[in-house]
Amino acid sequence: MASRSPSSSPDSATGSGTDPARPDTGEPLGGAGSDSDSDLALSKFDCSAVEMGDRLEGEELERQFECAVNRLRDLAQTASRDQLLYLYARYKQVKVGKCNTPKPGFFDFEGQRKWQAWKQLGDMDAEQAMQEYVSCINALDPEGNSKERVGAEKRSGLGGPAVSCLYQEETISEEDKNIFDYCRENNIDHITKAISSQKVDVNTKDEEGRALLHWACDRGHKELVSVLLQNKADINSQDDEGQTALHYASACEFADIVELLLKAGADPSIKDLEGSLPEEVTESSAISSLLCQYTAPKG
Repeated sequence: MASRSPSSSPDSATGSGTDPARPDTGEPLGGAGSDSDSDLALSKFDCSAVEMGDRLEGEELERQFECAVNRLRDLAQTASRDQLLYLYARYKQVKVGKCNTPKPGFFDFEGQRKWQAWKQLGDMDAEQAMQEYVSCINALDPEGNSKERVGAEKRSGLGGPAVSCLYQEETISEEDKNIFDYCRENNIDHITKAISSQKVDVNTKDEEGRALLHWACDRGHKELVSVLLQNKADINSQDDEGQTALHYASACEFADIVELLLKAGADPSIKDLEGSLPEEVTESSAISSLLCQYTAPKG
């Protein structure tokens, strides 16, 4: 995993409190972390390419936007994932505004992509987002542009009624959950009881070599991180790619957890298998500075 944005996922669209709506809950898009529509193969839907005469305004724009949202129900099976991400981002920009949620966890591939698609819109105003949404739908469904499909039954979901169909989080029954599922859910009570009863080793690892501490740091569960450390979790344990919990917290930009780990004795000089230090996998200058303080020689 090294110095890349977290992208591999053991669960297709995991997240605490999440999935289809990670960006809504602060868990929530970005794969390898694209920073432009062209990187997402969406430049052909750039609204700037639409002639001014085709632009909509005011109530007509709002009406066409709502109609386009309904039309998406019939396009979700044929639209590409990147096109749905494009629409998702503009829908969020209209309904919420500028991206206001933290970067998602290490393993939330879909959450990373959704978050990045939304975040890259910056301060785009709602009118522009609606125009681009409508233009994209019209490009996907030219014939439908002449038909009004107002009143179609709406389904709840991100990016309009149908987008969430690609991002549903798999429901795990209670009897099928393992200790890592409870960790992802931040079920501190269950984990504490399991460890204290010695039913679970606090340093047990999953198939990728990730310990509970890795998962707690990935999901931003600071209280759970503290509980695991109190129960003698190996703070410098490395997963199969050589990454420690400090790598995870740093990459996910959970500054408070990074500080907690450092104060508890985490070693910021440990490199992963690709030779990356925790300070090299974060995009946060504040976290990087903090890590450098602990890495710098004393005296």
